[in-house]
Amino acid sequence: MNVKILELEKNKVRMMLVGEKHTFMNLLVDEILIDPTVNVAKYVIEYQFSDPELLVTTDGSKDPITIIREACDRINRSCDELLTQVGSA
Repeated sequence: MNVKILELEKNKVRMMLVGEKHTFMNLLVDEILIDPTVNVAKYVIEYQFSDPELLVTTDGSKDPITIIREACDRINRSCDELLTQVGSA
């Protein structure tokens, strides 16, 4: 996955996730919103075949890039757990 940082501030990041669609973006936004320091987490896909733009703002106590990484780690762990359960079934 290619990520293009469009805007980066202490409490705000706007980035484009090249090649992703609604399925992953919905999951990512839901995971980001778990963090209590997040004020806004949303994405926009302007046109049907355009890349999504993710916006995350925080209260300033935590870096938004760190929050996104933590959300991706949680998603990854959930997928690993599912694969383990399916493998043992």
